[in-house]
Amino acid sequence: MRVRNQRPGATYRSSAYTSLLPWQVRERRFKPVGLGRRGLEPADVYNFLDRVAGDMANVYAALAASRREAAVLKDALRRWRSEQARARTDRGQEL
Repeated sequence: MRVRNQRPGATYRSSAYTSLLPWQVRERRFKPVGLGRRGLEPADVYNFLDRVAGDMANVYAALAASRREAAVLKDALRRWRSEQARARTDRGQEL
């Protein structure tokens, strides 16, 4: 059974869930901590977010490259199968 509005081959996710993109991680901002309260150093948080976004960008680039390579391989396999089928048909006619 296929879920509506889902790409073929994609894993199931609820419609409320959207994947984060690197630019979304880089642009995420947090409220500053008030006086007398504990919190995180904003520069550390933003440095970490930049690092996460960079890693995400690398993963997305590798995924895109893998998909392109898979498409090339599928196309080559399709051509090879067609050639093999033609060769079998030609051999059958020669007999």
